[in-house]
Amino acid sequence: MNVAYTIFGVVGSILFFGRFYVQWIVAEVKKQYVIPVAFWYMSAAGSLLLFVYAYGCGSPGGTFGVCFNIIVYCRNLIHVWRERGVLTPFWNVVAHVFAVAVMIVAASLTFLTWRHSYQNTAEFWVWSAIWAVGQAVFFLRFLIQWVVTEIKHKSVIPVSFWRLSIFGVFLHGSYFFHRGDWLLAFGTVADALPYVRNLWLMRRYAPEPDDAE
Repeated sequence: MNVAYTIFGVVGSILFFGRFYVQWIVAEVKKQYVIPVAFWYMSAAGSLLLFVYAYGCGSPGGTFGVCFNIIVYCRNLIHVWRERGVLTPFWNVVAHVFAVAVMIVAASLTFLTWRHSYQNTAEFWVWSAIWAVGQAVFFLRFLIQWVVTEIKHKSVIPVSFWRLSIFGVFLHGSYFFHRGDWLLAFGTVADALPYVRNLWLMRRYAPEPDDAE
């Protein structure tokens, strides 16, 4: 694989999968269940870098999985900016246009990547099904988070997010290990620890009014 793609993958993995460790550390330091704004910046930047990496190594599961949540990341940042009084009409439009443009490009390149790796074999379809279920679980967690955020008009992560995350780890982790997508495989599995820890933190500490700060 091209060295440039590998660099994108390593940096993207540090940001994308490391976001949960940053969130965990902040929660432990503050001794409360909290989602720092850095979580959403790392989510957006990491997903873009990992998309480039996944496209470079021909992984349709990677390209499809890391970029379509960009609209959720942008919407959470918009709510954070609004709470902080720094959201302007210009940046509101820019964030939405950027998210839609990324999703269109992601859809096109994911289709091309999938066509290139397509195999009409039982093994291919079984593992594709495992990936699809895992992807649906990971999308569902952010869909629920997005809906709750829009209802409350502030960036929050409910307990169902972490429960679905734990379930999705087993499916996605298995798929990426099978494909030999080691960065995506190890990154996916490594995040299981903060998922479990956050469930404990939510029991121990009630969310504060400023949990997106």
